[in-house]
Amino acid sequence: MRKLLALILVLAATPCFAVEEHMPAVKTPASFDALKALVGEWREVGKGEKGTVVSYELVAGGSALLERMDPGTDHSMVSVYHPDGDKVMMTHYCAEGNQPRMRGEGDAKSLNFTMFDITNLPAVSAGHMEGLTLTFKDKDHLVQEWRHKMGDKVEVHKFDLERKKAS
Repeated sequence: MRKLLALILVLAATPCFAVEEHMPAVKTPASFDALKALVGEWREVGKGEKGTVVSYELVAGGSALLERMDPGTDHSMVSVYHPDGDKVMMTHYCAEGNQPRMRGEGDAKSLNFTMFDITNLPAVSAGHMEGLTLTFKDKDHLVQEWRHKMGDKVEVHKFDLERKKAS
């Protein structure tokens, strides 16, 4: 009994410190900060219910931005953006079944992504996205210009998007 009491007194007298683990702050480029501001749902301007829907969500503790384009459709696509030093990287998971990886350069007003490699491309001439330009017009208006390449032909698919207002 005395040993138990002595142990309780020793433990009570010993300061207990809560150890809190801190992750070091990672400096992100201004271009990634501009991307993070896109969080929410966006709709293509002037297209009504038939227009493209895009949503953005921060994931992985805020270190990556998940973009869903036309979720729930047979042509739904996903892109993941993340900082890489002073640049931004993006992997696009295309409805064509390939995954181009792109590096972005720019600032808080516009970002230009260029493909540097791709996975699951059956042939060099097969269709794939080779670039994307994002133009941040203001906090509620975004322009996406996707560059799609098939063979030697490049087409630009432009989406004028507006942030969906909270109801």
